[in-house]
Amino acid sequence: MDNDLLIMLGVASAAALASPLGGLVTICIRPSSLLLSIAVGFAAGVLLGTFAFEMMPKSLEWASVPLVAGGFLIGLTLVYILDLYVNRWRTAGPEADQKREVDRLHRRKRPRGSNVAVLASGTSAEELIEGMIIGIGVAFEPGVALIVGLAICIDNLSEGMSIGELVLDEEENDANWQILGWTSLIGLSVFVSTFTGWFLLRGLPEAVLGFLFAMGAGGMFYLTITDLVPEAESHQFQQSSAVASAFGFLLIMALAEMT
Repeated sequence: MDNDLLIMLGVASAAALASPLGGLVTICIRPSSLLLSIAVGFAAGVLLGTFAFEMMPKSLEWASVPLVAGGFLIGLTLVYILDLYVNRWRTAGPEADQKREVDRLHRRKRPRGSNVAVLASGTSAEELIEGMIIGIGVAFEPGVALIVGLAICIDNLSEGMSIGELVLDEEENDANWQILGWTSLIGLSVFVSTFTGWFLLRGLPEAVLGFLFAMGAGGMFYLTITDLVPEAESHQFQQSSAVASAFGFLLIMALAEMT
């Protein structure tokens, strides 16, 4: 078995196990709000650093600016549409002028899923792209694949904890099984799609690879801005989430310079 395949298996396995591990942490110890703010904030900073220092620069090496921009917007739009679909095409923040109107709509027509469903299904869809990026990346740039894989591991661990917290807040019966079910689905998505990228897509032209990297960045960007950052901020104490985000961002900057 060659080294690249071993790297792919190791990264895929770590990324796949990170989400259920985050769920188990919540089941076993139910993290404090401070720990959640640090974990989720750190993950947000890691992902932002991955966009800035790895995924987008690598996309621009392989493809033109219009193609990269188009891929980024498509990835963002796909996750955005999923979010809107689950919420009956209307969402509003807690301080938005439209909040009452949207709440009235949701009382008449319940969302197609809970907050857990939105976060978990959106993350699972995102993992399909990210897993393919790991598989493709190992074949072309193992260093990039390792950094992206690390970012996905940290992200999945914090997402698993967040999903566990949401399930415990929303569900009274079978909460533990729901936590393990949703987080295992996320892990399975990234593991299967990594193999797909490795075996089926690594022979694609560089321009297509750049487009796919940009798509993954777009999906990750949407979930980071709409889910991770607000989630971290909602639990913060003394701006713990902002400090953790800064350290995550700087970690990826340092790793990118070392590879």
